[in-house]
Amino acid sequence: MPAEPTPEASSALSDIQLRTALAMAEDSQASPAQRAEMLMEIAMGLQQRPRHARQLHDAIALYRRGRELAPPGSVLAARLLAREGTAHQALPDGGTASLRAALDCYEAARPRLAAQGGPAEQAELEMNAGLVLQALAQEGAARMPDALACYQQALRVFTARDYPREFAILHNNLAIAYLSMGGGGRGALREALAMQSFEHALAAINRVDHPAEYAMTQNNLGNALQYLPSSHPLDNLHRAIAAYDEALTVRDRRHTPLEYAHTLANKANALSNLPAAEGAARARVLYGEALDVFEQLAMAGQAATVRAALAELSAA
Repeated sequence: MPAEPTPEASSALSDIQLRTALAMAEDSQASPAQRAEMLMEIAMGLQQRPRHARQLHDAIALYRRGRELAPPGSVLAARLLAREGTAHQALPDGGTASLRAALDCYEAARPRLAAQGGPAEQAELEMNAGLVLQALAQEGAARMPDALACYQQALRVFTARDYPREFAILHNNLAIAYLSMGGGGRGALREALAMQSFEHALAAINRVDHPAEYAMTQNNLGNALQYLPSSHPLDNLHRAIAAYDEALTVRDRRHTPLEYAHTLANKANALSNLPAAEGAARARVLYGEALDVFEQLAMAGQAATVRAALAELSAA
């Protein structure tokens, strides 16, 4: 089995891919539109399981070169814009600036895709725009109702029957959005809508055909059950633990270490709040493993949070 490429080797490979793609864009034997399509395909390939942020930056460069070649105002130019938005959105090092750049791309692409694009690509744009707006709203830089409106628009196309994966993602994010909007006069209604959205998501998918989405939804459902105010908090804790256990039927240390560690830490939080001493003992074990994974992955913030929870548990 060949060795995994080092970051330096991956960076060199990305440079070669970028230069090759840009050279192909100058091939006079193909029309400008054909070259733009070619660049879009290569850029989308760079976005598949990127090993480092450089590949996403290279994808953005290819999408922009493709837009220079595409007929102005064409649906192809809009598609390139929408794909560029997904690359900005995925950047791990971009922060709010990248989210705003992604939103600018989606807003610029929306009119042309609405006029000439297919229903699924229009819905995908709305879903991605909703995700960006939700992330910006959590930073106080956008309105959460605007994210909800994008999700509802996408759900007109992404139905449970025809697009179960997208349907589940949308309802998962709707639930999180409802919960993040706080209490107030409609707090109980929003909480009920959130739980209903989790139920819709889990009814549409299963762990065999949609393992990542299933685990994500179960993990988030556990968090909601654990932290929502309730007249039956102990019942909710047990339901939360059951949801985390479902997520852990998919997430494991080898294949999804970061997600696995987050779910372990979430389950440990729930166990530590059980009245029995046994819960605290089991929580220590899970916190310990989560801490080990976070340290291996050099996730300093998450590791510090788990250390603090362990210290608090020991002092109790």
